Amino acid sequence: MDLGNRAAFKTLQGLTAGVLLATVAQVLQDRSAAEDVVQGVFAQLWQTASGTTAPPARTLTWLCVVTRNRALDHLHRAPAAGRCCDNCPTMNPSYVLTLSCQDRTGIVHAVSGFLLERGGNIEEAAQYNDHATGLFFMRVQFTCAQLTPDDLRLQLQLFAEPFGMQWGLHPLAAPMKTVIFVSKEGHCLNDLLFRWKSGLLRLDIRAIVSNHRDFYQLAASYNVPFHHIAVGKDSKAQAEERQLEIIRSEGADLVVLARYMQILSDRLCRELSGKAINIHHSFLPSFKGAKPYYQAHDRGVKLIGATAHYVTADLDEGPIIEQDVARVDHTDTVEDLTSVGRDTESQVLARAVKWHSEHRVLLNGHKTVVFK
Repeated sequence: MDLGNRAAFKTLQGLTAGVLLATVAQVLQDRSAAEDVVQGVFAQLWQTASGTTAPPARTLTWLCVVTRNRALDHLHRAPAAGRCCDNCPTMNPSYVLTLSCQDRTGIVHAVSGFLLERGGNIEEAAQYNDHATGLFFMRVQFTCAQLTPDDLRLQLQLFAEPFGMQWGLHPLAAPMKTVIFVSKEGHCLNDLLFRWKSGLLRLDIRAIVSNHRDFYQLAASYNVPFHHIAVGKDSKAQAEERQLEIIRSEGADLVVLARYMQILSDRLCRELSGKAINIHHSFLPSFKGAKPYYQAHDRGVKLIGATAHYVTADLDEGPIIEQDVARVDHTDTVEDLTSVGRDTESQVLARAVKWHSEHRVLLNGHKTVVFK
């Protein structure tokens, strides 16, 4: 589009003015001030388009950046959010910002500068450059009382666009809404519930779902709703639909398969992509099917372990979050191996759930980056 042509410019203005006006009005909470900002942006755009210097090729991005800067000027002149007067105490809500993008010079500087300009105070930061893929990953924990969460997200969206960032902003005070799936082995479920009630996991466990009734009393002792959903050969689709209804109604951001011994359908795996964690034993060689610890004992293994990973349609092959092993020897019985294996599974799953709930795990293709 040739912005030197007035008709073309008017077309662009008609297509974008409404969107920009709504965006700025949401930031400023002032329709009149928003109109002034947007009118000023288009006046600047027309001056650029009519002059000897051609406007940037990515015109919409340029519009967003200019509009953001104008809106921020208004915000910086306004009283800070969360402060009613100079003598009133300020609140400092904490957030975690996670992001990934193609690596380039100046990302850390840009992120820290973005937060500084908005009164943010960085409390913890970690970064990783994957030289094999050229991707950059970062996790920043910070406080910011100057903007509301919605305003912060809106400004982050404008900030991240030129970098092509995938990002998430998470209020640190909000525990992660979680649903736990379990079958007939309760060691991982019991461990998670205990850690949660002890304040060791930042979770809000909303429901327990099981294809057996074995743990309804355990759920009741922690005052957690228990849903028994039988899964049969001919009722799997209906069972998964009911499970999805529970997950959605509870607003769950995390689903933990705490020894849930049913294979999830591809559809359910896609629905839960990036927010479902599974735990299983880790043996070399791999022992599949029933009674893996009996098979391991029969083969005389020297190491047993556990793997926590994200759920994918490829059975037990999702991105790995955490692993651990324990050494055993020829004197250990099947019961010994089973006991050691259960302890390892519980610890590995708890660590994976903790790191996920604290937004320390970022997906990197079929791998993960874990900022411990």
